[in-house]
Amino acid sequence: MIVESPAKAKTIKGYLGPGYVVEASVGHIRDLPNGAAEVPAKYKGESWARLGVNVDHDFEPLYVVNSDKRDQVRKLKQLLAESDELFLATDEDREGEAIAWHLQEVLRPKVPVRRMVFNEITKDAIRAAVSNTRELNQRLVDAQETRRILDRLYGYEVSPVLWKKVMPRLSAGRVQSVATRLVVERERERIAFRSAEYWDLTGTFATGRSGDAADPASLTARLSAVDGRRVAQGRDFGPDGRLKGGSGSGSGDKGGVLHLDEAAARALAAALEGADFAVRSVESKPYRRSPYAPFRTTTLQQEASRKLGFGAKVTMQVAQKLYENGFITYMRTDSTTLSDTAVAAARAQVTQLYGADYLPERPRTYASKVKNAQEAHEAIRPSGDRFRTPAETGLTGDQFRLYELIWKRTVASQMKDATGQSVTVKVGGRGTDGRDAEFSASGKVITFHGFLKAYVEGADDPGADLDDRERRLPRVEEGDPLTATAMSADGHATKPPARYTEATLVKELEEREIGRPSTYASIISTILDRGYVFKKGTALVPSFLSFAVVGLLEKHFGRLVDYDFTAKMEDDLDRIAAGEAEAVPWLRRFYFGTDEPGAEGTAAAAAGNGDGDHLGGLKELVSDLGAIDARGVSSFPVGEGIVLRVGRYGPYVEEPPAAEGETGRRADVPADLPPDELTAEYARELLAKPSGEFELGTDPETGRPIVAKDGRYGPYVTEVLPEGTPKTGKNAVKPRTASLLKSMSLDTVTLDDALKLLSLPRVVGTDPDSDQEITAQNGRYGPYLKKGTDSRSLQSEEQIFTITLDEALAIYAQPKQRGRAAAKPPLKELGTDPASERPVVVKDGRFGPYVTDGETNATLRRDDDVETITPERAYELLAEKRAKGPAKKTAKKTAAKKTTAKKTAAKKTAAKKTAAKKTTAKKTAARNTTAADAE
Repeated sequence: MIVESPAKAKTIKGYLGPGYVVEASVGHIRDLPNGAAEVPAKYKGESWARLGVNVDHDFEPLYVVNSDKRDQVRKLKQLLAESDELFLATDEDREGEAIAWHLQEVLRPKVPVRRMVFNEITKDAIRAAVSNTRELNQRLVDAQETRRILDRLYGYEVSPVLWKKVMPRLSAGRVQSVATRLVVERERERIAFRSAEYWDLTGTFATGRSGDAADPASLTARLSAVDGRRVAQGRDFGPDGRLKGGSGSGSGDKGGVLHLDEAAARALAAALEGADFAVRSVESKPYRRSPYAPFRTTTLQQEASRKLGFGAKVTMQVAQKLYENGFITYMRTDSTTLSDTAVAAARAQVTQLYGADYLPERPRTYASKVKNAQEAHEAIRPSGDRFRTPAETGLTGDQFRLYELIWKRTVASQMKDATGQSVTVKVGGRGTDGRDAEFSASGKVITFHGFLKAYVEGADDPGADLDDRERRLPRVEEGDPLTATAMSADGHATKPPARYTEATLVKELEEREIGRPSTYASIISTILDRGYVFKKGTALVPSFLSFAVVGLLEKHFGRLVDYDFTAKMEDDLDRIAAGEAEAVPWLRRFYFGTDEPGAEGTAAAAAGNGDGDHLGGLKELVSDLGAIDARGVSSFPVGEGIVLRVGRYGPYVEEPPAAEGETGRRADVPADLPPDELTAEYARELLAKPSGEFELGTDPETGRPIVAKDGRYGPYVTEVLPEGTPKTGKNAVKPRTASLLKSMSLDTVTLDDALKLLSLPRVVGTDPDSDQEITAQNGRYGPYLKKGTDSRSLQSEEQIFTITLDEALAIYAQPKQRGRAAAKPPLKELGTDPASERPVVVKDGRFGPYVTDGETNATLRRDDDVETITPERAYELLAEKRAKGPAKKTAKKTAAKKTTAKKTAAKKTAAKKTAAKKTTAKKTAARNTTAADAE
């Protein structure tokens, strides 16, 4: 029996007993060649070899066994030769079906082959699957192979365009490029956004009677209308900072909405002080909330992000372990359906844990909202016909937390609705200026919590009320008098659209029907790894590089990153899987194009140039790159004549020269600067800062110029050697160089500072006891003293230049500290990790700042900052580190150790042989001597 992972193989082996050999393929065993080196020699001369797909012969793929899987394939063949039956038990989805097909093609079994599928790894499920096998589903295989070939053609044809026109080693992809475009477009909206200010009033109104928790004595309401006109709120303003349907700003009536400025709001508040108020209306409606559907892949990723701080990748890694160890059902699924067994188990736990009052009369069913949902047949739920409570699992850490989330959601899905009342109260009064003001307050009371007893879904907006949040209002009736005890004018500013988080990007991709939900985690991981996106807290921020890439694709490959087109491609692939379309004709239209798009011409539209006259294919699109202006696609106006450019070594701003013949100024832009923060004002600050290389003066002793530079490892000073000075060879001369101290910067460093730095190491004096010279110098880990091989740390950089011989001798008179130095205090405290329940802090380590809970350490990434890092981001970094597990020794190191061990053993053996020979020679010589004496 062949499964995909060793962990799964181990679990299943325990259920089947000695009659079965269970082995893992360890994922895919073969794929399209990854580079020219993997292309077999007989195909290297073919025009299509670099693609790994024979586009001239029905898009026939060229598959090669992965180099790291050859030993495993050899092992599988040996085991198969000793077996009388083969079960292909890979995952029950398109990719799993394709892996099973590849195994059959490579192993070429001569014994009966059975396709075995299961949705959970429990003893009953595995034994039932053994008894209910089926044939390979060739349609699923065709759909997966078509998807793979399509992605190869897309990536291998479009990526080289990015290499030539933007930067080497970039990549394009059918879904990753569209996902990047979404993030870039959101940032464009933020850049175009102009904040608007608006004001309103908040009033506190007393009923005049004593209150309690069930019936408060007062209510707080917000101004909703003045003289019958609705007061403007944030939703009434467009991204340009103007009221929708109107123009201008200030206080007035724009588009039927009253826009209050500060002066008008404060005047109205003053006019309403002491006014008589009364309840104008009380509207009560029944409140009902139904349970959320059980988890599928994307909703699990979103909720784990909101509640546990997990990224999509970490969520899937933890879920994979839970599945392989038999705790949950298959975690790559579009389905929200529960089996009859699962429904019975959930209902039993509802009765057991919450009582019969919380159990609906009939089981609840959930229809999948995902188009063409077919990956696995059930939602993600606890495995088995009886659900283990989290306490019964023995799980810990991230696995416990994710299992608990899945368990709660599944049980809650079979509980009764939450019910109650929602109330809206309108309060009105007339001010001394004669203006009528109306305030509004809303409340909610839950009379029966139902499923909310077990589970409450999180919200993407941190300021939003969760479903179980109650807001009680006083029991009032229309006409009841109220007294205003407080009246305040409140100013607000509209906010730009929120950046995507991993959770909201997954939600957006799914709503647009782009890609497959099971691939979203890897897509987000890819755009992060490629440098197209970085994280700021939990927000996904596009890099300037991604602006250049997306701009090029939009302008010259518009339909390839069109959202509707990408979704339609997914539909076409689903039609192939359903047997409603054929793969080869579809690929031919996509790659070669057609002038007559028909009912199945979606793919051909990929190369449309927007004028509707001609629909070419991908090959035609990438054949002529002359129209692409490399400088143009990587240039973006900032304002005031300043342009941002994306160069091979990072983004920079450029200012045109002030006069003809002069050179314009340039300045590097911080790689982690969010694009919406690059204003013309900030660009001018960057241009005003010293950058590159500038001269400080001349060393009076050597006559050589001294310059300051900003280098790869930070700012430093160095001397400029005369022309013709040999830089290599036996007579090479190296210039003196020194890093700036932490207290220095390129803005302020002087020639005197530079000469002091270049004079290091400084001789402090000679130790009278040992006659050894003591020097003070600056090193990688800070300032220190050195005497021979004995080094001692200094407390500050200033001591390098001020410490005396007596002070140095006093330091050396102290016992040398052994082992680690005293622990540094944390740079920042972040709270308690929900997984380990330990305090999390940021510390400064040998290789930079890192977060730790005392058990797990995780280095901060390039886009993380000590000052701005949030607790949620720290928890996510720790979760990722825990999910990876302990670092494994590489094969090279292991091999090196084995080689060293062999060499050592060989040397020892050789030494023993040599010693033995010498001993034998001595004995022989002794015998000969004795014999001669005897004669």
